[in-house]
Amino acid sequence: MSSTAVYLIGGPSKGTRMRPLTLTTPKPLFPIAGRAMIWHGIQALSRVQGLKEVILIGFYEDSVLAGFLKEAAADFPQLSIRYLREYAALGTAGGLYHFRDVILKSHPEQIIVIHADVCCSYPLEEMRAFHATHRGVGTIMGVKVPRDTANKFGCIVVNPDNKQAMHYVEKPESFLSEIINGGIYLFDKSIFDEIKTAMDEKVRKAAEDPLLDQGDELRLEQDVLAPMAEGRRLYVYQTTSFWRQIKTAGSAVPANALMLASYKTTNPTLLRQRSPTVVTPAARPSADYLLAGRQPTAEIVEPCFIDETAQIDSSAKIGPNVSIGANCHIGVGCRVRDSILLDNVTLEKNACVMHSIVAEDCKIGPWARVEGSPLVSEGGSTKQTITILAKDVTVARETMVRSCIVLPSKSLDRSFANQVLL
Repeated sequence: MSSTAVYLIGGPSKGTRMRPLTLTTPKPLFPIAGRAMIWHGIQALSRVQGLKEVILIGFYEDSVLAGFLKEAAADFPQLSIRYLREYAALGTAGGLYHFRDVILKSHPEQIIVIHADVCCSYPLEEMRAFHATHRGVGTIMGVKVPRDTANKFGCIVVNPDNKQAMHYVEKPESFLSEIINGGIYLFDKSIFDEIKTAMDEKVRKAAEDPLLDQGDELRLEQDVLAPMAEGRRLYVYQTTSFWRQIKTAGSAVPANALMLASYKTTNPTLLRQRSPTVVTPAARPSADYLLAGRQPTAEIVEPCFIDETAQIDSSAKIGPNVSIGANCHIGVGCRVRDSILLDNVTLEKNACVMHSIVAEDCKIGPWARVEGSPLVSEGGSTKQTITILAKDVTVARETMVRSCIVLPSKSLDRSFANQVLL
């Protein structure tokens, strides 16, 4: 069955909760497990039988995505991947409808739609098989979450017998359902009729009450999916695999761990159990780094992604759940775990980075610590803090930065905890 995929990537006015990381890296291109956030979904789409085209829709400048599109074309030569830029923020449904002629040009029977901020196993073939069992217009991927967090998402009341969506509310004020919208959809091409109906309804309401401010954007979830659920034209495929929404900078760290864990089956070649270049004993004080005349061996705890250009000292310990970008330098005796290091990061002698994101061009001095806190239970709920260093931050020797957010181009010459450093 022929299909076309659409990736909804938003624009620079979106993703503000991921600042300060998105001040220098567009959210869809932020690396999770060593690859751009949207790369993972495109890889999953490349494995869908009959799918030949992936269209990115957003309102970033064309130049922002040019490099990624070139790399993606090389990684997935069987796919046509292109970017369509909105003239303004049209909303998730408005962008789809605006480019409907382009999306339908190859006469697809089905349209797969993915939100850029979703990290999951992308069960696309399973969704297609489920979609073939009903006569609805669309299938939405559902995820079961804890009851106390459900109202932070779009909640779906599902008929347990036939998996039909009975009711949909985006971020309800009170508890509605533990099944939430997972941000992946499979539609028949008649979805554009549904969007047109939603547009007409919005125009009608505006004409009846000119003072009613509904905004210029047409939203897929509130304006289209909710009426489809009421009309019994929407079904839910509930995944039991991992899922994470990346809305904040801190949420990228657990998403990174989940994606790395999946690499064992999906991308084993990207899990690099490297043997870092051994530094010769002459380059170091033998009393510090030689024990009984034996050269120490680096320890890399799976799962980890390490760019092939990174330089890691043989005495460092890396992992688990670590991604290290290009041209990073990890020095003698360093420790890194549950963290993301972007390109050109330097860790000097015995530096430690844990539960953190360190952006490009940062430098962590000797014996310094940059750390958040692990996931812990507190009063029946879980709590985790992540330290974020934005681009070009320098941490002085023997200082500690704990549970902080640090904006770009800062030099920290003393210790900080639980602060936003402007």
